[in-house]
Amino acid sequence: MELKVIDNSGKESGNVTFDEALVATKTSPALLHEVVVAYQAGLRSGTHSVKTRAMVSGGGLKPWKQKGTGNARAGSTRSPLWRKGGIIFGPVNRDYSQDLPKQKKQIAFKMALRGLLQDNRIQVVDPINLSEVKTKNVATVYSKWKAPTNSFLLVEKIDPAFDRASRNISHVQVTDVASFNTYDCLRARRVFITKAGLEKLVARVQGKTEKSNVN
Repeated sequence: MELKVIDNSGKESGNVTFDEALVATKTSPALLHEVVVAYQAGLRSGTHSVKTRAMVSGGGLKPWKQKGTGNARAGSTRSPLWRKGGIIFGPVNRDYSQDLPKQKKQIAFKMALRGLLQDNRIQVVDPINLSEVKTKNVATVYSKWKAPTNSFLLVEKIDPAFDRASRNISHVQVTDVASFNTYDCLRARRVFITKAGLEKLVARVQGKTEKSNVN
């Protein structure tokens, strides 16, 4: 499959070849859903917590005697029935993460990547070369690329200075290929990837650590 390469001005500067056989996997919506749910569950902190009657301070003294007052029986002012009392069945600290087999994640990533190619949502670009790394200059390049909201720029390795300049541009997220995942593939309206990033992406799909040749 031939993919066009565009430069910083948005003009075509060449072509690269991507082997579609690397992502020739039948799409399974159920598997994609399972992997996305597991990913989103892992993002939850799970630090929500409330105090039970045993944790609330005070309440050691019986409010009134057991009989003879006309009031209902009460043993503590920290009962869940009382104001400032404990909470019944409230949320507690928990881990929401879900364990999935590595093979499932790999297959789902190939499915999502195949969807990017089929929908023509991936664009190979030349590395961004700026005389001065400023947010305004980076935004100008993005506008030349006609990058829509919820776009990604995939690079081989994130440059700290470029990352700082891109941080305030909300509609394009810069990330390295190693961090790109199935959920990002599905929600991205457009993915811009450098040639070096594409080589690393091919190596990742092949399960290799070294770079693969991309013509």
